[in-house]
Amino acid sequence: MFSDALSLAIDLPRFPPDWRRLGKELPYEWIEAALEAKGKASIRRRRLPAQQVVWLVIALALYRHLSVKEVLDDLDLALPELEGACLTASAACQARQRLGPEPLRWLFECSAQAWSEEDHSAYLFHGMSLFAMDGTTLRLAESEANRAHFGAQKYAKGSVASYPQAKGVTLTAVPTHLILDARFGPYATSEASFAKELIASVPDSSLTVFDAGFLSAEILCNLAGQGHCRHYLIPAKSNTRWKLIEGTVEDGLVEMEVSDSAMRKDPTLLASWRARAVRIGDGTGELKYVLTSLTDKKAITAKQIVDCYWRRWAIETSYREIKQTMLGSAHTLRSMTVDGTMQEIWGALIAYNLLRIEIAKAALEAKCQPTDISFVLALHTIQYELLIAAATQAQGKLPATLKRLRERLVLDLKTHRPGRKFDRVVKAKAQRYPVTRLKSSA
Repeated sequence: MFSDALSLAIDLPRFPPDWRRLGKELPYEWIEAALEAKGKASIRRRRLPAQQVVWLVIALALYRHLSVKEVLDDLDLALPELEGACLTASAACQARQRLGPEPLRWLFECSAQAWSEEDHSAYLFHGMSLFAMDGTTLRLAESEANRAHFGAQKYAKGSVASYPQAKGVTLTAVPTHLILDARFGPYATSEASFAKELIASVPDSSLTVFDAGFLSAEILCNLAGQGHCRHYLIPAKSNTRWKLIEGTVEDGLVEMEVSDSAMRKDPTLLASWRARAVRIGDGTGELKYVLTSLTDKKAITAKQIVDCYWRRWAIETSYREIKQTMLGSAHTLRSMTVDGTMQEIWGALIAYNLLRIEIAKAALEAKCQPTDISFVLALHTIQYELLIAAATQAQGKLPATLKRLRERLVLDLKTHRPGRKFDRVVKAKAQRYPVTRLKSSA
């Protein structure tokens, strides 16, 4: 049976498995530089050296529905056997522990910076790069380490979320959905704290669209005051107060006072700051506004500002693609340790950007928008292509492939399965639709 299945590969096209089939966007030199920068380059000869572990972490994000062992075997990531030994799942876990999260973070930051500069001129908004900044959460695997470090959302009456959660904020290119930079950490950390760290990553000649939760003089004034031609666009809160300086209530220049607490946190802030307030027609009759540092009404009209604000929802789409499409039916990430979880998060962001840069390149060739190309289709295509590339072997290698397959089956039978760490319980599942709560008639 196994021999029959393997023989089907004989008629497939002859090309070796090569991770660069994802594109020339992630050069081998970048991976080497990441390992060198963090002192993680492999010295010993191993079946799974550090360079291959980096690709393993990225592949785990692309194949969340497969186990670590299945990803290793199906994609043939390990180097040829040493002394006839097969690579076990525990060896892969040890390799990930040796690597740690920092090389993946370095690689993400390096690649994201390079990719964001490619073809960015094709997606400018009035000569500016368009970004969005918002926060999100990720459900993590249940473990004492994850629960202690990351924590979880707390509810009324003292209950907490069923799974540990990591909170993060990303800076995402609106036209291509490429993630330029990100910060992730414990759930108790505020999104504003992460946003302050990301301000330095905002490029010059750019417009960043924020969610209302980031309405802060410390964030917005520092963004506009640093660098060159860096602008913001953010919805005003219902309790935001200002004084109209010039213009009309529909489109005017307003002045807002900086709170004492904000000035204590950042003494460089002035007592007041100004912004352009543009009214949004939402159909309800309520007064809703967006605030922006784009004060030149001739250069950019009020309608163009409002239309640009609605494009902010692209970042919500990117979160759905990462948390639902890439995770598939899985409720959480894989890793049980803190370092493993952070490594997995950075690997997932690299994998997502790899898909997004390939989509952006394809869109340029097809002369369409990147958002016109299905992310689900792109993910499935990459998954299929990589499996085919890894499965295609020269005919002379089939006996060795069959031998390895049988050895893996034996190893799987001998794998020791430890006892349960937690009692078997049914946890609350994420609901796709809102839950209707009915009141008792009694």
